[in-house]
Amino acid sequence: MLPDALDAWLRLTTTPGVGPATARRLLAALGPAESVYAASPATLTHLVGERLARALLDHGAAADALVRQTLNWCAAEPEHRHVITLADAAYPPALLHTEDPPVLLYVQGRLDALTHARSIAVVGSRHPTPQGMENARHFAHELGKAGVCVVSGLALGIDGAAHEGALDADALTVAVVGTGLDRVYPRRHHALAHRVAQQGALVSEYPLGTPPLAPHFPRRNRIIAGLAHGTLVVEAALRSGSLITAELALQMGREVFAIPGSIHAPQSRGCHALIRQGALLVESAADILQDLRHVLGPAEDPPVTTAPSTPTPPADPCPLLQALGFDPADLDTLQARTGWDTAALQARLLELELDGRVQRMPGGRFQRLARA
Repeated sequence: MLPDALDAWLRLTTTPGVGPATARRLLAALGPAESVYAASPATLTHLVGERLARALLDHGAAADALVRQTLNWCAAEPEHRHVITLADAAYPPALLHTEDPPVLLYVQGRLDALTHARSIAVVGSRHPTPQGMENARHFAHELGKAGVCVVSGLALGIDGAAHEGALDADALTVAVVGTGLDRVYPRRHHALAHRVAQQGALVSEYPLGTPPLAPHFPRRNRIIAGLAHGTLVVEAALRSGSLITAELALQMGREVFAIPGSIHAPQSRGCHALIRQGALLVESAADILQDLRHVLGPAEDPPVTTAPSTPTPPADPCPLLQALGFDPADLDTLQARTGWDTAALQARLLELELDGRVQRMPGGRFQRLARA
């Protein structure tokens, strides 16, 4: 896109008070963004009212600075930094046909990741259980091996694990963020964001310099759902952004999948609620690929393993693992189940923890990892 045309789109989407709905109304009535600024004050007033018409025509120094900043940002890495508008051929068709498509997308990385023929959103709790983290990595890894692009939100917890699983499979992954692309949130995911941009794409509808404001994250969830052919919820509380993403996916006519968990785990209640409402219960990535075969087509790479996420214990299991089961338990509970004294119990738990078969959780609880 030519700088002058991009200038008009940037001004339109950064004008105070002009949100996506108003911008789309102007574009529908007047054509490309350049035509908006060629319209008369009377025409703009008729379409959006006097206050917004004045805001559109009065660019201001701040708007000029933001436009220059964005053009410079793109020019610094023209092969990897892009601004895509509704009028661009590169705009993702799956997102274009949603009810509330962003007028403009900032992208860092591979544009083809946004239009990949096989994509699944993987979302979940920011405070997952150790098993939830392992499930997210495993499912994303197996989906990636099957040629699926994994879409998520770069958040702590399940999102980060999903991106890591896809990256470790050398697969495409897309992170939709709630800040400007010149910022990384959360900060501890700075290295992860760099890997995603190198192997997939970072995406935002927010201008450069936008901080991590709370309302932005529920809004970005519609983009996560819109870019994917289906959404997998790994773990989620009853009130969580992941359920918002799942609900948006359902409204868009996309499939929703949920991994079941312990009836005692708060992080599983959102998934169980989704399953009661019609989401498909899945135990492996193969379940997802099988259900979406008519959408995704046959796998391009070797098929994923079909081992369930919570495998059957071996014939002669470790007595402590057998007592622990798959729900978190504290020392008092384990002592009651095993009859062991505290010293022996703690020593054996430490051995299992160092062996990667048990993970210590907050509150003095322990959880068995399903790959044990």
